[in-house]
Amino acid sequence: MSRKKAREIALHLVFEMGFREFEAEEILIDRLNENIMQSISGDIALYAGKLDSKQTAYIVDVVKGVAAHLSEIDTLIEQNARGWSMQRISRMTMAVLRLAIYEMKYVPDVPIGAAINEAVELAKTYETEDTGAFVNGILGTIGRSLEQESE
Repeated sequence: MSRKKAREIALHLVFEMGFREFEAEEILIDRLNENIMQSISGDIALYAGKLDSKQTAYIVDVVKGVAAHLSEIDTLIEQNARGWSMQRISRMTMAVLRLAIYEMKYVPDVPIGAAINEAVELAKTYETEDTGAFVNGILGTIGRSLEQESE
């Protein structure tokens, strides 16, 4: 399974956590169970096949990381979503933004530009073309800020 597919599964889990109090551990145990993944695979091809240890580790790290840094990530979204209240942003778009910002800040082997590009593609897949542009705008601003901080 590729990083791209692992990222998409992580997105699903971050999205699901948006309906609860971010119980990352419970969701990871439930959803990454091989039998559960196999039962879902008939409806969602993304879940077909066994996750390798590297991809499982990536999903676990990202989902737990988003949960651990949720307040900080949401503050960045709120500060950079000019003219948008958090309540106006769909749950899926919030999940895309949360995942990308976590990758941009805390996953060293994911370049900022790659995190942005992947987030835009996910936004277009699960929302609309316009959502992709919205996500690109917010993440581009955050990305430039992060790059300036690291200089």
